[in-house]
Amino acid sequence: MSIIRYLIREPLVHFLLLGAFIFGVYQLTPAGRGQDAAQNEIRFSLAEITALNEQFQQQWRRLPTQQELDQMIENRVKQEILYREALAIGFDKDDEIVKRRMAQKMQFLVEDEAAALEPTTAELRQWFDKNSAMFAQPPRLGFRQLYFSPDQRGSRARTDAEQALAKLTGQTADAEIASSLGDPSMFPNYYADRTPEYLGKEFGAPFAMAVARLPVGSWQGPVESGFGWHLVFLNSVIPGRVPTFEEVEGDVRTAWFSEQKTLALDKAYKELRASYKVLLPAPP
Repeated sequence: MSIIRYLIREPLVHFLLLGAFIFGVYQLTPAGRGQDAAQNEIRFSLAEITALNEQFQQQWRRLPTQQELDQMIENRVKQEILYREALAIGFDKDDEIVKRRMAQKMQFLVEDEAAALEPTTAELRQWFDKNSAMFAQPPRLGFRQLYFSPDQRGSRARTDAEQALAKLTGQTADAEIASSLGDPSMFPNYYADRTPEYLGKEFGAPFAMAVARLPVGSWQGPVESGFGWHLVFLNSVIPGRVPTFEEVEGDVRTAWFSEQKTLALDKAYKELRASYKVLLPAPP
């Protein structure tokens, strides 16, 4: 009884009871009920419904039926409800995937602002003059090759290739005798307009560099690849070059926008980074 009398006289208890009473009365009013209802409302604008229609049209090349549209709306409702409930539980806190996604959206925002810039032709040409090496076209080689397999010939593969080269001296690339000298392989006999980079992936970089240095118009070798030994007849070489601005203006424009996005993101990050202080734990 003494505790009850104490609580009755305690001002803090009076304050809490009064607050609870006011809150209860407010919840019974239309305004109070409306606030709770608003928190549980999911509204769709006409623009959002139109966007759902357009999304369906792009995918299926027709308008959605009413049932299909209702299902799309229900999918969005489901997503929104799960999103709100996840926020209420606190799933957005300390979640690496959420952090990564939010950081990515900030990056897209900065890059979109940079993409809104519109360069003049003079600006693109000036940028191209400074970065023309980015657009350099590599040389292209055309040749015929004969393969001598170490798997089939063992240690005689290179010697056999040298002996075959002696028989091919003075012969053309399509000489009939050539087809009887090499071994079958998974590689084609003829390569047309191939870059050294392509040949490097196909045969290995040493082979590609060696072929690029061969004279045009005669059988040469043996040239070693990662698979064995080859005789090579180089019949065409298109030298590498830097194209004119007019030839690659579209590519220059794309590269310019890419650089602007990178620069804008770096600038924005440096400005934001300056307002943060990073504290690291002491080393163990």
